[in-house]
Amino acid sequence: MEYLAIIIITFTSGVVGTGLGGVAGAILRRDSHKIVSLLLSFAAGIMLAVVCFDLMSEPIELMKAGELTKWTPLIIVAAVVVGYAVVCLLNFFIDKSTNHEVKHIDAEHPATADDLDELIHSNHLETHKNERSHLFVAGLVMMTAIALHNLPEGMVVGASYASTPDVLANLFSGSGFIIAIVIGLHNIPEGMAISVPLISGGMGKTKATLLTALSGLPTVFGALLGFALGGINKMMLVLSLGFASGAMLYVVFGELLPEAILMWKSKLPALSLFVGLLAGFLLVMF
Repeated sequence: MEYLAIIIITFTSGVVGTGLGGVAGAILRRDSHKIVSLLLSFAAGIMLAVVCFDLMSEPIELMKAGELTKWTPLIIVAAVVVGYAVVCLLNFFIDKSTNHEVKHIDAEHPATADDLDELIHSNHLETHKNERSHLFVAGLVMMTAIALHNLPEGMVVGASYASTPDVLANLFSGSGFIIAIVIGLHNIPEGMAISVPLISGGMGKTKATLLTALSGLPTVFGALLGFALGGINKMMLVLSLGFASGAMLYVVFGELLPEAILMWKSKLPALSLFVGLLAGFLLVMF
């Protein structure tokens, strides 16, 4: 019953959240960079608060109660580093693959001096064709990247619920539910980032929206894995929470904040982060 409840929660957060972004992308085909920037930085603040004030503090409380060794802080740090490094390397290989695809597409129609006249006459048609092809590939790569990133994000939710004494009684309270909500909200702009290039590249709106929603499915598998590992024993709980915290810290510092700042070069995203941090603190404490 606990596993079924977690499946429902993470399915809503991952698949429905990303799917809503896909619908928004299909309808609007564009977004307000300023609003998205504030939302991303606000979500980053809440995630940061949950990691620092809840996920990483839970093992310390167990250590103070005598249930874990005094080396627990070092174990936590090691697990956080591993979690951060895994997602960082995953992101590196995805970026490398993306750059390779772009170079490949650009190399399909080289411009030489001999066929310059032909390129001038057919420039508009070829440019339009290449742009559509590039957008379609970019959408597929973005879908794969977000699907892979959703796996460790789901582990954060599952590990959080594993540290909850009574999961069913506290299903809609505590850090697990808070993180599920935040991940669902931050999946909306990610869904838009998938559906817009897919639709612009020629895919139908319905098919693009469905594929976008499916990219959130790994969240469910990650949550089940995090919950199963965290429920084995206290030490596995520490390792799961540490790994999940590292993965989430990379999402915050490696993705959300840089993206928010690039979208809107202002001091307001920093203020939104501050407000999100305080909101996350209050949510965790109450």
